[in-house]
Amino acid sequence: MSAEAETLVLEGAVHPAANTRLFGHEAAEDFLARSYRSGKGHHAVLVEGPEGIGKATLAFRFANHVLAHPRPQEAPETLSDPDPSAPAYRQIVAGASHNLLHITRPFDAKSGKFKTAITVDEVRRAGKFFGQTSGGESWRVVIVDPADEMNRNAANAILKMLEEPPRRSMFLVLSHAPGRLLPTIRSRCMPLVLRPLADADLKLALQSLGLAIAPHVEEKLLAGAGGSVSQAIKLVNYGGLDILEAFDNILSATGAEQRKAMHKIADAVAARGSDTLYDFFIDHAGQHVSGAARLAAGQGDIDRAFQLSNLHASLTERVTVSSAYNLDRKQTVLSLLADLAAAS
Repeated sequence: MSAEAETLVLEGAVHPAANTRLFGHEAAEDFLARSYRSGKGHHAVLVEGPEGIGKATLAFRFANHVLAHPRPQEAPETLSDPDPSAPAYRQIVAGASHNLLHITRPFDAKSGKFKTAITVDEVRRAGKFFGQTSGGESWRVVIVDPADEMNRNAANAILKMLEEPPRRSMFLVLSHAPGRLLPTIRSRCMPLVLRPLADADLKLALQSLGLAIAPHVEEKLLAGAGGSVSQAIKLVNYGGLDILEAFDNILSATGAEQRKAMHKIADAVAARGSDTLYDFFIDHAGQHVSGAARLAAGQGDIDRAFQLSNLHASLTERVTVSSAYNLDRKQTVLSLLADLAAAS
């Protein structure tokens, strides 16, 4: 696995290609295994669900299964944990497999960061990938991770491949928000919806990573994680729990105390090297507003729901502009907090 790929992995997590354990998605695993064994499996599967619940890990598990059993009728009816000693597994982890291509955001050597979108050049790698000579009955598997991050040209390029798939090819298209994808892409894929992990499965997943949960924060962590392993890791290893507490305190405070708390949280999430914490804060702020809007609508307060919906759109636009023009993150956070405090 490249050093660049490793930088995408949260501290305390395992890259999906190397992860040999998956929790809470047994039904989806069994469906994929049986569908493949029947010989009637779809050439493109849209694996959809919230971020951090195991979509990529499932995709790599299924790819290992397919490549280990190239004849569907001879494949087991269930997926098993990948064998770390198997050559195919080691090649996949190293990014050196001739039968699997992982398409994700490319690394920009000039900026030292990953680009904000999957570009058309990345998708065109699949054309070269399929053009390589394949040995015997081997399959070619492409994982698009996540497809939500493709720009328009990349989306159109992958659509052409989905419309005319090469022989013995398989596409595993991952999406956190399938509504953002082109309808034509969705229509050419078989949807497979994954749900957030139940608390018991989430705790098992965290235990497998060696991540201990202190009893006094377990309830708050499980509620804040929302069934997502990546969210739980951000809460424990990146100070997310402290951010949640500070966020709630800001909305309940007033005057000088509130302003002081705003600057404290802004300094924390906007500090150099705090990209993960910044993204966590932005995501939580958006969820807070959208959740309040749904609550107001459910209570029949349409004016309040409309106001909060407009606020959510404004926050989203502001964050997008800030990112596009590389504006000062602290000022962005302070302005968001001021609007949230006024709305609360």
